[in-house]
Amino acid sequence: MKLKRVIHSLRQFRDWHKIVGLSVAFFLFISALTGILLALKKEFDLLQPPTQKGESRTLDTWKPVAELADIAQKAFARAHPDLADNPIDRMDVRPSKGIVKVLFENGYWEVQVDGTTGAVKSIARRHSDWIEHLHDGSIVNDWFKLVSMNYLGLGVLILIFSGLWLWYGPKIVRKLKQQS
Repeated sequence: MKLKRVIHSLRQFRDWHKIVGLSVAFFLFISALTGILLALKKEFDLLQPPTQKGESRTLDTWKPVAELADIAQKAFARAHPDLADNPIDRMDVRPSKGIVKVLFENGYWEVQVDGTTGAVKSIARRHSDWIEHLHDGSIVNDWFKLVSMNYLGLGVLILIFSGLWLWYGPKIVRKLKQQS
């Protein structure tokens, strides 16, 4: 009787393992691929522009943040007139490098400005940002991110537990067959 239950359980788990595996495969593939790219983002300038070096690491010699933001916006507007109305999303201040990275809301653009001189050191697209949004599902919207990442997480947990049972269950079947 116990042998039949174990065999039946293994068949059900195999079916569930296959269904869940197929349904999360796309999300798992995207998550794995983008995870690899994000792990390598500092290694390839195409993924994330390298942080430039500024003149001074002493903040009291720096220009005011508002002035640095204005310099970055004007430089970006000159470089990309069609995107001139792109608002600033955030500013990443790097005192140890003497640089302020100004990131824009649309298009994943960044402008690196020397904190002391106000010289524009770099205008580049940050591909790592859209890859990160693809990785966590937020490239669609926050609701999709919540649903897809929870589905992926639960799916992987189900695959782990069902996979362990599919590995261990046949050992029990062999043991029960030897006992009978």
